[in-house]
Amino acid sequence: SHFSLTLTTRAKMASALHVVVILGLMAVVFAADPTCNITFTNSTGFLCKNGDCVTLGQRCDGVNDCGDNSDEKNCPGASSWIGYAGAVVAAAFFGSNFVPVKKYETGDGVFFQWVMCAGIWMVGIFVNFAKGQVPFQPLAALGGVSWTMGNMTVVPIVRAIGLAQGLLVWGTMNMIMGWAAARFGWFGIVPQVPSNTTLQYIGVMFAALSVFLYALVKTESRAPASSNEEHPLLSDHADTDGFSKAASRDLLAPIDRMSPSSRRVLGLGLSVFGGLCYSLIFDPVQYYMDNQRGASQDALNYVFSQFSGIFMTSTFFFLVYCVYTRNRPVLYHNIVLPGTVSGVMWGLAQTSWFVANQHLSQSVAYPIVTTLPGIIGTLWGAVVFGEIRGKRNYLILLVAYAVTFAGVACIVVSQ
Repeated sequence: SHFSLTLTTRAKMASALHVVVILGLMAVVFAADPTCNITFTNSTGFLCKNGDCVTLGQRCDGVNDCGDNSDEKNCPGASSWIGYAGAVVAAAFFGSNFVPVKKYETGDGVFFQWVMCAGIWMVGIFVNFAKGQVPFQPLAALGGVSWTMGNMTVVPIVRAIGLAQGLLVWGTMNMIMGWAAARFGWFGIVPQVPSNTTLQYIGVMFAALSVFLYALVKTESRAPASSNEEHPLLSDHADTDGFSKAASRDLLAPIDRMSPSSRRVLGLGLSVFGGLCYSLIFDPVQYYMDNQRGASQDALNYVFSQFSGIFMTSTFFFLVYCVYTRNRPVLYHNIVLPGTVSGVMWGLAQTSWFVANQHLSQSVAYPIVTTLPGIIGTLWGAVVFGEIRGKRNYLILLVAYAVTFAGVACIVVSQ
């Protein structure tokens, strides 16, 4: 009897000690958290930045309970390594997603973009089923609309001022605006302040410089393997109303008839607009997560909505294109499968970027994901396609790689 009593006493002491340790750990973890009193339960709660009071159980539960998302900030045990892994995967796919279509004719790009966006939507459908068919979020779709509008400017930009200069302008604009919106809290987003702001500013400047350096690399383009395809899916020989030639004409020919100064103004203007559209892709989602009470903080819950916005907008532009050509668009059949694969790769990259934003914050992930693909893309061009040659180009690449890694290192350490 004395022995069993001793065992019972020891068990109670161990349980009490266990509770004390847990409470102590919670006290350490949430030591800096402001507290408040929940009157109807007469218990201590978490004080939100907006003055509301929520239970401690609602702190870091993956839901915006405060309404300003302050209960989901600075949570313990954040898996930063998952965020960095997501950023690396995103960069790898973003730097490689155009490889499948490299050797195929894409025409004026309208049909190719629609096929690519169909592949993107397929990834969104898969993620939606994996997450249990989450509700459609219109604000997330709005980010997809913005991205597609930016993507539609790429072909005319390249026609007007070339890929290098266009990429320099829209790439820099995309990176800086996407980072700044999260860092300074634009558009109603809660500001995402790093531990070392100076170091992050230096990293962002390095990242912007790397975009400039990549634009200096000259490539030797090769004609697509299927560029001699003479029979698109819809040919024009059956038309007898005289419009067949207009249907198959170059839609961007008016750009070639502009004066050099006019082309430059058009190209630079579209590049700025395209970069701004690209940079807004995550802002509506982040706004909803930060400001909507009860909003899920699981970034993957918004993938399907955003990708649906991309596909719907691309379909709209494609239908407008069909109307313009009186239902005689030029469709190359060889681009369907490669374009779909390209879209799936982009969708996987974007999904990984969602993960990186969730675990690192947008202000950290954005500069990383927008600069690392430059390394992957140039490696494809130099090693596989032989587009980059000459000591000057390789020297610029080495400097660009060094600047990119320096920028990423500064951004990582700043967090």
